[in-house]
Amino acid sequence: MHEAQFYIKENATVIKCLLCPHRCIIKEGRYGKCNVRVNRSGSLYSENYGRVAGLNFDPVEKKPLYHFYPGWQIQSIGTFGCNLRCDFCQNYHMSQAARHSPISSRFISPADIVDLTLTKKGCCGISYTYNEPFVWYEYMTDIAKTAKEKGLANAVVSNGYINPEPLDRLLDIIDGFNIDLKAFSDDFYRKLTGATLEPVKTTLKTIAKYNIHIEIANLIIPGLNDDPAMFEKMTEWIAGELGTDTPLHINRYFPCYKLNIDQTPIETIMKLRNTALEKLNFVYCGNISSLYGESDTICPGCKKTVISRSGYIVCAGQLDEKGCCMNCNYKIVVC
Repeated sequence: MHEAQFYIKENATVIKCLLCPHRCIIKEGRYGKCNVRVNRSGSLYSENYGRVAGLNFDPVEKKPLYHFYPGWQIQSIGTFGCNLRCDFCQNYHMSQAARHSPISSRFISPADIVDLTLTKKGCCGISYTYNEPFVWYEYMTDIAKTAKEKGLANAVVSNGYINPEPLDRLLDIIDGFNIDLKAFSDDFYRKLTGATLEPVKTTLKTIAKYNIHIEIANLIIPGLNDDPAMFEKMTEWIAGELGTDTPLHINRYFPCYKLNIDQTPIETIMKLRNTALEKLNFVYCGNISSLYGESDTICPGCKKTVISRSGYIVCAGQLDEKGCCMNCNYKIVVC
């Protein structure tokens, strides 16, 4: 175990965790809602520090990140635990694994993670992903600081449910985020995730304020978050608060974990994509065949295709070394 950051002692035996908006009150021997931060003798400890449950080199597009080192590989790492309880979780075997349902893991030091990453040709850096990275905040930051010193990029794939102070401390070492904006409805968040919407919006606005690369994923679930008016309101908010160049990934839902609603019709995904394109320059469709979804990147300046994609085969031949369109110099990607 590793002592956690961001907590205060309510008294000799009770702790309040300040990492995320749940602000869990944790008695001796008990855990927070993430099931990995535990009160031991009046101090808070992270039980998943260094306990790696997933480690792979992936295409960076798989995160999904389409405007962050396109065509590169990225080292993907995850542990276990999450501060949300999404009924539709795609990685529930890791995110919901903790003391009640242990998952196979092995200890790997931050230095060893970075050294392994440096051995891979064509690898831009490290992605903190699979389960919620914010619940292994200490391990993530220890890796990211070392990676940054070695010239590697850091990317976080997250639900965005974190308090302002811990987020602020990350912004000097994280180069890109993909935040899962699950719905533009507080009622949806409360009923299906056990969280609330406003802290996620605050996280998104903070990242944008500091001009750090951000992409958004939105999983569309029939009857729950596919209302066209709500979706349009979300895209208006993204355009107004984060910028019209913010990439949005509209992903098709398939039955998973506790939710057994029928899969999202492709027609729904395509209609919502057309709605999003009225406000946003970069909109992509996930979990559907490339025959249906548009995955290429079109330059907003000159309307030329600057990145073509077929699955994870990527050609970014129309971008210069600074990530700008070679035809009109419009800034497209981080590279």
